[in-house]
Amino acid sequence: MSLMKLSEELKLAIRAALKAGEAIIKIYNGEDFEVEFKGDNSPLTKADKAAHKIITSYLSNSSLPILSEEGSDIPYSERKDWSQFWMVDPIDGTKEFIKRNGEFTVNIALIENQKPILGVVYAPALKDLYFAEQGVGSFKMESISSIEDTYKSEGIDLSKSSYPETYTLVVSKSHMNKETQRFVDEKEKEFGEITTASFGSSLKICKVAEGSAHCYPRFGPTMEWDTAAAHVVAYFSGTKVTQDDGKTELLYNKKNLLNTYFIVEKI
Repeated sequence: MSLMKLSEELKLAIRAALKAGEAIIKIYNGEDFEVEFKGDNSPLTKADKAAHKIITSYLSNSSLPILSEEGSDIPYSERKDWSQFWMVDPIDGTKEFIKRNGEFTVNIALIENQKPILGVVYAPALKDLYFAEQGVGSFKMESISSIEDTYKSEGIDLSKSSYPETYTLVVSKSHMNKETQRFVDEKEKEFGEITTASFGSSLKICKVAEGSAHCYPRFGPTMEWDTAAAHVVAYFSGTKVTQDDGKTELLYNKKNLLNTYFIVEKI
């Protein structure tokens, strides 16, 4: 998939994610992350701040409003009337960033009438770029460190993904609770032998979209910006992202930005 064929919005989001990734990697390879802790005790680094600044500077050229995890707290009374807006997580998986395991991502999504219609997920340490949009499909590019690299890659069409023979579940490294274990036990009864794999950040959703796993159940708290971009990547690869009833779609720009429990599973 040539970038020349993409919409201006998707090209803008890809450029923003890659530029943010360049800044993140410089800090990642340095000695001091300058870790702070927010009110909910989640970590915040100077890389989060730098990425937020770069992404918002790019996306502001579109004239659409921006809702970012590291941005100002925008009241629902203002954002409820947004028909389109950007939803951003400058670094999803800050804990993975601090651990230096590479499993963190930059997430940018375009939301329209509560549904994500465009998504970019970039893992700068792994050099993996995922992007998706209606009418384009869902793609992965590997060995991507800059915008120049994207012009050398046709990308992998994720709608043509093949899955492992053994039923594989993605589970969170730090959120293995009773509900998740119960789900794993049920799948084991259904399929017999199963395999579990662990990944950080929104890569968990992307791994199902690319065919590395069949399912990712999440019975723990996440915010809308944690899932929006990867949701698009999954959806246009032929993977469903629903609430834990297996039917109801996740919606975005709710009054409470906390997601319900959800399941990502190949159709």
